[in-house]
Amino acid sequence: MLHRIKALYLRHQALIHAYLSMTGGSAGRLILSLAYFIAIANTLAISDFGLFATASAAGIMISRALAFGFMSPLYRVATVKPLLVGTYSAGFLVGALLSLPVIALICTGTYLALFARDMSAGTFAALMVAEIICWRGLETAVIVLNGLGRFGRGALLVVIATAIRTVAALLFALSEATTLAAWSQFYLAANAISLLVALALFYPRVRLRWQPRLYVRRWADSVSVAGAEILFYVQSEFDKIVVLAIGGPAVSGIYAILMRLADLTALPVRSFNTLLVQRIMRTPDAIARWPVRLSIEFAVAAASFAAIAAMAIYLTIFPNGLGHNVSAAAPIVATILLVPSFRNLVEYHSELLYATGRTVRRMANLLVAGVVKAGLLSLLLTQTTDVAAWAPALNLIFLALYLLSFGLTYTALAKPANRVI
Repeated sequence: MLHRIKALYLRHQALIHAYLSMTGGSAGRLILSLAYFIAIANTLAISDFGLFATASAAGIMISRALAFGFMSPLYRVATVKPLLVGTYSAGFLVGALLSLPVIALICTGTYLALFARDMSAGTFAALMVAEIICWRGLETAVIVLNGLGRFGRGALLVVIATAIRTVAALLFALSEATTLAAWSQFYLAANAISLLVALALFYPRVRLRWQPRLYVRRWADSVSVAGAEILFYVQSEFDKIVVLAIGGPAVSGIYAILMRLADLTALPVRSFNTLLVQRIMRTPDAIARWPVRLSIEFAVAAASFAAIAAMAIYLTIFPNGLGHNVSAAAPIVATILLVPSFRNLVEYHSELLYATGRTVRRMANLLVAGVVKAGLLSLLLTQTTDVAAWAPALNLIFLALYLLSFGLTYTALAKPANRVI
């Protein structure tokens, strides 16, 4: 038995070391993210925390339009043809500049439609710049590092950036100004510093070369990936906007706390997704067999369930263990134990389609999932805004989304994979 385990380790040694490097970063990020969450959730009023989480979610969705999705060809090149990283970095920078007017229009419409009543334009603009320019720019640096196989550096960068955010949150908690407007300035400063660190110390030293003929060939892939990314975050983040619109800031605050706790369970799963995507890019048949597919699905679900169950047990024993504001949501965590599993599996399905080059199908699947999720949440919250009633029903909503995603994803995988670079 030990001999077989040793042989398995030797056969996959590089992969195991890469995963441990990434999960080591995820573990550090998890601890820092938890400290960050505790500081913000217990300093802002619950209604302000709901507004912040919802505006941040909107920024994350809109940020996927930056450079019209050109970080996808940049990542593929870093993975398969690393000598072209400088060329595609130039394409990304030009694409980012060209996308800014479109992003500004989207942000303006989003603010007027959803946030004008509850926060100032300056506060909203600070949050959008932090998410769309600063954090998405840092994510692009991490994407390139992962593509180049520098998982340790990518993980370290994320940990440093999360640490900077956490320090900003702690300074904000210690300050006398505890309004959402004040926090938006701390948040923008932290994300701007993180971007500068990424560009100055972590992004690979490359020579920028402008080659438009190469970019045109990747245009369809870029736009479809950008659309799919937006739709992915619509189906994963738009729920906060629906809850704010129907339930108001107080209900959205409780929902945001629950979803933030659920999101913390996804950190190790995302490290696994990154490695699996690269493996499938190089070997499309890696997940062709159903036993492999179902084993991975079970592992993702089990890891997610174990994480949220541990959190629920902790909050049952120590209701104030994450602060006085979070204690309002502590009894509810035990009622959403299946949500992280189904949520993380939908994300995993999206990564499978990306890895096999099915970007248009991925976009269509995410559009369907986003519409269904928004519809089910709207139906639920129009019936009741009592958290004791709607929280347990979230398990059924996310189960329905998982079953829908499972059917759409594996139907698409029945066809041969597309060439990705």
